[in-house]
Amino acid sequence: MNRLDNKVALVTGAARGIGEAIARAFAFEGARCYVSDIDDARGQAVADSIGGNAVYLRLDVREEADWEAAMARIVAEVGQLDVLVNNAGITGFETGSGPQSPEHASLDDWRRVHHTNLDGTFLGCRFAIQTMRAKGNPGAIINMSSRSGVVGVPGAAAYASSKAGIRNHSKTVALYCAEQGLPIRCNSVHPAAILTPMWEPMLGSGPGREARMQAFVRANPARRFGRPEEVAAVCVLLASDEAPYVNGSELTIDGGILAGSAVSPGASDD
Repeated sequence: MNRLDNKVALVTGAARGIGEAIARAFAFEGARCYVSDIDDARGQAVADSIGGNAVYLRLDVREEADWEAAMARIVAEVGQLDVLVNNAGITGFETGSGPQSPEHASLDDWRRVHHTNLDGTFLGCRFAIQTMRAKGNPGAIINMSSRSGVVGVPGAAAYASSKAGIRNHSKTVALYCAEQGLPIRCNSVHPAAILTPMWEPMLGSGPGREARMQAFVRANPARRFGRPEEVAAVCVLLASDEAPYVNGSELTIDGGILAGSAVSPGASDD
């Protein structure tokens, strides 16, 4: 505990899944955490359940005016912003639409995914840099990319492209802040197969759910889905003063899937 004492953090998309886990971990480690989302009921419930170290803040990451208002409120209430986690994102499959291939994805779907994932991250970085610069304290920006931002995904072209953009923009932000002499670090986190509500449209329910879950992780060396708390633990490290030399980096949390392939335990080549 207390690894984030005296720090003020804003986590977007924190009403559920990875964002919620990050907000809980930050508050547990002593940060004053702004839990932001567009789902007011769930976001408020998360903040209330965390307790005194958390407060709900409505923020639509696609809207520049929302970012401006959020930063103004944070500065007015606590005077600073030390950590931003750009976590809010969509897959494009939330409405049950089919695969978004390079051949068949609609322009509207492409733009909708990029508007939330990439535009939202761009705006968050921009406003965080401005706010952190004004205070002059060391700051940390953590951008949620994905394993899909490193490899191609034929059935999720828009999502993969947006996450690749986040991966690259994180490095640009890191270099820009260094060039400006600002003590602001920016890194990207790349989870894969983390069991969150975003997976529900693909996993479904009923008797075939477990088989579908196993099929999704069959090629993963860990042979399981990851947990949101495992991503949150890495974000705590990046937000803390324990990682001052980690900048412009990408941290993969995928059970080893990007490392290659692994044989089943006990299997032989005989």
